[in-house]
Amino acid sequence: MNHKIYLTEDEIPKKYYNLRADMLTKPAPMLRPDTKQPVVAADLEPVFAKALVKQELDNDTRYYDIPSEVRDFYKIYRPSPLIRAYNLEKALGTPAKIYYKYEGNNTSGSHKLNSAAAQVYYAKTEGIKSLTTETGAGQWGTALAEACSYFNMPLTVYMVKTSYEQKPFRRIIMQTFGADIFASPSNTTAIGRKMLTDNPDTTGSLGMAISEAIEKAVTNQNSRYVLGSVLNQVLLHQSIIGLEAETAFKKLGEYPDAVIGCAGGGSNLGGLIAPFMRDKILNKKNTDIIAVEPKSCPSFTRGKFAYDFCDAGNLTPLAKMYTLGSGFVPSADHAGGLRYHGMSPVLSQLYSDDLMTAEAYTQNEVFEAATLFARVEQILPAPESAHAIKGAIEYAKKCTESGEAKTILFGLTGTGYFDLVAYESYQNGTMIDYIPSDTELEKSISKLLKIHP
Repeated sequence: MNHKIYLTEDEIPKKYYNLRADMLTKPAPMLRPDTKQPVVAADLEPVFAKALVKQELDNDTRYYDIPSEVRDFYKIYRPSPLIRAYNLEKALGTPAKIYYKYEGNNTSGSHKLNSAAAQVYYAKTEGIKSLTTETGAGQWGTALAEACSYFNMPLTVYMVKTSYEQKPFRRIIMQTFGADIFASPSNTTAIGRKMLTDNPDTTGSLGMAISEAIEKAVTNQNSRYVLGSVLNQVLLHQSIIGLEAETAFKKLGEYPDAVIGCAGGGSNLGGLIAPFMRDKILNKKNTDIIAVEPKSCPSFTRGKFAYDFCDAGNLTPLAKMYTLGSGFVPSADHAGGLRYHGMSPVLSQLYSDDLMTAEAYTQNEVFEAATLFARVEQILPAPESAHAIKGAIEYAKKCTESGEAKTILFGLTGTGYFDLVAYESYQNGTMIDYIPSDTELEKSISKLLKIHP
């Protein structure tokens, strides 16, 4: 009985896979907010490294070579294992086979390091002297701090205020790797000061933190901004998760009937599903692709597919995505990495085309699943990852009801060792399930720009 399927170092992918090349309906282009015309490279190069701009705008190149320096960095913690959750299967009494791709074998405890290494490398090779970013739960900020330390690149991180306060140890790790950290919104940027004036008691949001990080980048010479989710380039880099999983399943002689991932901005989900969605688009397989999000921030399940700003300060180009409105501020729940108002344009288009489905759960439902998983599989999952666990459990229950021995793959994208306050809240019964009302969502969504390109 083999619990873990390991690949060799030589089997770490040598190329990133660009799912957009095989999509029948391409994601809608980003638009300049002033002219409503599609952005071009010159619009993005003041913000991002040129190589990343090329990847961001490229809907046609199927594969990108992974630079040898990045691949050498990956070898520190990759390939990551594909693990059979035998004990979870037994606890559920299901005929389904449940596998998870475990991305927690690095200091950041998450998949975020995959894109962080690539983005820092490209910036370094172009002579960029410093980087800025935002972080929600802290996994992205930690991962980027690691990568910046490795490639000797200064970093400034704007961390969503509620996570900054809930997870001080995340901040300490980032500082250990040399990053400067600010709770967002802060008084270090003009947009941050405005947000604090408008709402002094705000708990912050990823949209707010993005605005501050972008302002910091564009107002400092030879500095650039990097983002850990949502963007096309990030999904490209994260495709190594799905490509490794595909190789592991080939070794097993199996193929997943369902691929399930948590969804905040879309980085891990987009990376995990990439080769399996490709096969679905090309009519080679008909795998169920399922996104799982929190009911407190239901971009897919209750959002609108429309053009919107990617940040709360309206500094970014407009992206067509499932969104709750850039001004939406989610409740200060514990799945900080899923508290983003919108969803990746790539995933949004796939969802609109009915190539994937989405589910939403409350915090208590998710932590119930996380606790069961921890007890039987001996890994404490991050709250974000626990959404995927909940989705996998519900799918496995359906297999029990139908008697079908389907194969399930879900993404375990991070560990929960910095989320013990959340686990304590669940255990002592003080965890609150906040679900925004239709009125609250309509107030935010109604402010979306009316754009018909």
